[in-house]
Amino acid sequence: MQDELSQHTKNILGLQLPTDPRWVDLTTISLEAILTDHAYCEQKAALTCISLIQRYSDRKELVQELAPIVTEEWGHFRLVLAELEKRGLHFGKQRKDEYVNQLLLFQKKGGHIDDRMLDQLLTMALIEARSCERFKRLSEGLNDPYLQSFYRRFMESEAGHYTLFINLADLYIPKEKVRKRWKEWLAHEIVIMKDLTLRGDRIH
Repeated sequence: MQDELSQHTKNILGLQLPTDPRWVDLTTISLEAILTDHAYCEQKAALTCISLIQRYSDRKELVQELAPIVTEEWGHFRLVLAELEKRGLHFGKQRKDEYVNQLLLFQKKGGHIDDRMLDQLLTMALIEARSCERFKRLSEGLNDPYLQSFYRRFMESEAGHYTLFINLADLYIPKEKVRKRWKEWLAHEIVIMKDLTLRGDRIH
């Protein structure tokens, strides 16, 4: 199973370093914590898409493609909130997301607007890819059949989002440039993943 997951991670999502399988066991220590963090991840995804629409309102295709994603991500936020409520768990405070913060530091801040947009789109693609990989692990590693199905739905959604952000980058930027920068992002993510403490109260 570990080899199969690792191959899926590389072939489908491009990620070079699979999640430590012990992570799923750690998430079972506090379902409240992991669901809370998941809810905030969905919320932030919706808000980031809104920000991209505002920033690049002149990119017609980007606006059209991301508008429904805002609705979808906010719907996911509500689904996770409902799951917390159903289980009698509390929606806790937002926690610092070291993974995302480290990705943001790698973004190009100056230069041409297309370079900044490319990095912002690839950041989202990477977050969605890693989320997809994590949700796949939860869908296959948890002992609760309902939660397995719950997270499989999220896994399938994140895979589509990952592809969408890559396709949007290809639409506005030469593909060879996108591929070159994407390889740089993937290499950098390995460094981030190796440095992060493995925690069961975080999706990332």
